[in-house]
Amino acid sequence: MVDHTVAVLAGGLSHERDVSLRSGRRLSAALRADGFTVEEWDTDSGLMDRLRSHRPDAVVVALHGGEGENGSVQTILEMLDVPFVGTSSQGCRRTWDKPIAKSLVAKAGFTTPDWIVLPHTTFRELGAQAVLDAIVERLGLPLILKPDQGGSALGAQVVRDATELPAAMVGCFAYGDTVLAERFVSGVEVAVTVVEGENGPEALPAVEIVPENGVYDYTARYTAGLTDYFTPARISPEATEAVGKLAVSTHQQLGLRDISRTDAVVTEDGIPHFLAVNLSPGLTETSTVPMAMEAAGHSLGSVFGDLVIRAIRRAS
Repeated sequence: MVDHTVAVLAGGLSHERDVSLRSGRRLSAALRADGFTVEEWDTDSGLMDRLRSHRPDAVVVALHGGEGENGSVQTILEMLDVPFVGTSSQGCRRTWDKPIAKSLVAKAGFTTPDWIVLPHTTFRELGAQAVLDAIVERLGLPLILKPDQGGSALGAQVVRDATELPAAMVGCFAYGDTVLAERFVSGVEVAVTVVEGENGPEALPAVEIVPENGVYDYTARYTAGLTDYFTPARISPEATEAVGKLAVSTHQQLGLRDISRTDAVVTEDGIPHFLAVNLSPGLTETSTVPMAMEAAGHSLGSVFGDLVIRAIRRAS
C-alpha cells in the first residue's frame, strides 16, 4: 500500500473535547496499525498555518460538537482544498440542527417523535411557567429536553413529572440558547452505523443500548460498565431491516458522506422512531461505531483506511 500521511483532528474547545481526544487517539492507533503515517492535531489558531505548511494527504475529522460538526472546520478544509473524510460543510450544517434533521427525515416518510423548539427568550418574555404548561399540554409526559444543537446527550434530560421541568430546562439551557422538547418514546434504543463503500452506503449491524439507569446520557455513554450493549440488536428481522433502511435513507436524505450514525428507538410494533444522526460519531472504547464494525467483521483501521483512500481519490 502506498504510504499516506493522515492528520487526525481531535480535541477542540467544545464541551466534548475529552471524548474527542479519546476518539482521536484510538483512531490514530488503528490507522497506524493499518499502515498509515498519522499525525494527531488539536484544533486551535494554528490549524490553518499547519494545513498550509505541513499539508497532509488527507484529514480525518474526529471532532465532536462545535466547529467539528457544524461545518466550520469542513469549510476551512474545503477552502484549502484539503481532502478529508466525512460530510461536506453544507451537509454538516443541515445535520447539526436537530429540528431540521428531524423535519427532513419526517418528510422522507419516516417516523420521529413529535417535538417543539423554543428559544430561551420565549420563556423570559412570555413567562416560563405558562410556556412549560403549554409544552406538557401539547407533548404530554414523559418527554425529553435537549439542546437543538450539540451531541453526546449533553444537557439532555428525561422529564416524567411536570415539577421536574423548570430545573431540567435550566440544565438544558446551560448547553444552548434553544431547547428541543420531544415526546419520549419507549422501546429498544439502537444505534446504526452507515459506511459508504464501492456499492454505496451500507448499514452495519444495529447496536442495542441498555443503560443501567434507563437513560443513555453523557455519563452512561462514556463510563465503562454503566451501559450494556448487544450487537446485533435483539429485535426482529423485520425491525432490523426497517432500522437499517431508516439509517441509510437518513444518510442520503441529509446529504451525508462516508460515515454516519443514526440513533433510533424501535417500539413494540417494530417501527423505528428517528431520534438524531451523528456525522462525527464517537470512536472510544464504549462507542457503538467500533462495536458495529467488529460485528460486521471489519476493523476500525480498515474501515477508516478505505475512507481515507476514497477521500484522496475524490480530490484527485
